Amino acid sequence: MLEQGTISIHTENIFPIIKKSLYSDHEIFLRELVSNAVDAIQKLKMVSRAGEYSGEIGEPEIQIAIDKDKKTLSITDNGIGLTAEEVKKYINQVAFSSAEEFIHKYEGKSDQPIIGHFGLGFYSSFMVAQKVEIDTLSYKEGAQAVHWSCDGSPEFTLEDSSRTTRGTTITLTLQEEEQEYLEAARIKQLIKTYCDFMPVPIKLDGEVLNKQRAVWRETPNSLSQEDYLEFYRYLYPFQEEPLLWVHLNTDYPFIINGILYFPKMRPDVDVTKGQIKLFSNQVFVSDHCEEIIPQFLLPMRGVIDSTDIPLNVSRSALQTDRTVRKIGDYIAKKVGDRLKELYRDNREQYISAWKDLGTFVKFGVLNDEKFKKQVEDIIVFRSTYQPSSTPQSTATPAVEVQSQEGDVWQDVTSANEDTPKLPYTTLKEYLERNKERHENRVFYATDEAAQAPYIELHKNQGLEVLFLDSFIDTHFINFLEREHQDVKFTRVDSDLDSTLLDQDKAGEIVDPKTNKTRTEVIKELFEKALNKPKLNIRTEALKADDPQGTPPAMVLLPEILRRLREMNALMQQQTADFPEDHIFLVNTAHPLIQNLADLSQGSIIQGDVQSPSGQLVNLVCQHIYDLALMSQKGFDAEGMKSFVERSNEVLTKLTQEATK
Repeated sequence: MLEQGTISIHTENIFPIIKKSLYSDHEIFLRELVSNAVDAIQKLKMVSRAGEYSGEIGEPEIQIAIDKDKKTLSITDNGIGLTAEEVKKYINQVAFSSAEEFIHKYEGKSDQPIIGHFGLGFYSSFMVAQKVEIDTLSYKEGAQAVHWSCDGSPEFTLEDSSRTTRGTTITLTLQEEEQEYLEAARIKQLIKTYCDFMPVPIKLDGEVLNKQRAVWRETPNSLSQEDYLEFYRYLYPFQEEPLLWVHLNTDYPFIINGILYFPKMRPDVDVTKGQIKLFSNQVFVSDHCEEIIPQFLLPMRGVIDSTDIPLNVSRSALQTDRTVRKIGDYIAKKVGDRLKELYRDNREQYISAWKDLGTFVKFGVLNDEKFKKQVEDIIVFRSTYQPSSTPQSTATPAVEVQSQEGDVWQDVTSANEDTPKLPYTTLKEYLERNKERHENRVFYATDEAAQAPYIELHKNQGLEVLFLDSFIDTHFINFLEREHQDVKFTRVDSDLDSTLLDQDKAGEIVDPKTNKTRTEVIKELFEKALNKPKLNIRTEALKADDPQGTPPAMVLLPEILRRLREMNALMQQQTADFPEDHIFLVNTAHPLIQNLADLSQGSIIQGDVQSPSGQLVNLVCQHIYDLALMSQKGFDAEGMKSFVERSNEVLTKLTQEATK
């Protein structure tokens, strides 16, 4: 026996701490031991390149062996090995780590970094083992193999070994409650999880378990598009192809490598949980990077690899770490640069991806001032704009976006898409294009289907409408108003611009019998039929070449009132109720309203009983109101029942009149 002694530690009782507190998951021990084995192989390459070892390095590999009878798990490498003195220094002195010293000595001699800290990482094995043994032979000429053993107490033994091959074998005799690590399937799963991209083959029963190639450590110029896509498919099988990606690669002022992908956004995505995989020197650390990357980038996917992020560290420590914050800023900047590059160089791809990218961008703009300044000029919106050079026809309109060369718009219709998209534009372009018609005013829609009549009304009068219809746009409109305080944002169903109304009422004929204009008669018809004292009924003639193409009536909710209602509902975590005191605008130019007025003239009231034509007028008034209201709110069960019954009654009476 060479020596018997006590391990030098800075804590009197370190082993209970290791077993309970060193890592949250016991399975991490395998990651640590395999990392150490990779380190040993990389160190051998370093000393060989430095001319301090002239022997054959051979094919590097790590062998894992399971012996269920002996309840042992062993990890063997053919790396640099240890001398007795090195075992004393690097194993017995737990608080001393060899990695920094070794890197300093052989700096610049290898393209593969040393993963971690052999001392403390090695002791993670005591979380699962009742006894740990090291059998090792150093690369140094004339070195004597040694065997180290410890049963989890501060006592150890160090003696000569009969080993004849260079390298190290760590053998764990597992505790009774940790027998799961004697199953080959469990070991394979752990290697794939934690060690899949380590640059050395890891074998079990002759089978190589790890992929080895870490694409993110390669230069972007050496990778093809298919390389990036293949890597994404490997990380996230059975997912849709990513929209685009960002390759991270810097070594100053910190070291970081990685590839981040923009995925297609699914409606059920949880934007508060990250899916980016964190690595340190190709060693998997965590599936969650919430404390490292900015919150608005959490839905991104991919890999971040940095030696400046410790292998095991508490989340609270990460949140306050200055380097980690700088890494987050760097990642956000690189993402912003990539988006600007795409906008500049491939506008078509940028536009086609905007439906998904827009959520990232807008969320980032709302939460990160630096990112906002980067991308504020490349935020685009769908628009109803049609270039004057494009003939208006019933044919399918082409998809158009602003081109780079100043040829205001260019066609970007995808050959693979049957449904055309609307053009996209920036807010700056919108304001410049419309300053003659409505300077510093923006008309927008939040629901293309429900607000279709309002949108069409604006389009027919040459008013351009922007679509702010993603779930984040409710908040983004407020941001736009803060950024552009001289601009008024008006939703298409909040009020009608004077451009949309025929203001010439001077020519209206006054009925000498009632001393009322036709407009006043129409208003009274609806007031009586609806009997809603809080309802503000307005009668206006909507401009149109064909009045039949305009809606007979519209429900309007003033912008300020609607926003207050939505804000209160949000604060109270309730669904916003539709207020009773809204505006009901009756289009007096529509043929239906004209006919209704004519029909009312022939209605006769006999006592308290209305004539059939008077009853029909009331029913039609209520039906027109219901149809207008449907674009603003859905009916509850009782409301829908009443609507259907009234619709049937209207149709019945109309058919009765037609068959007379």
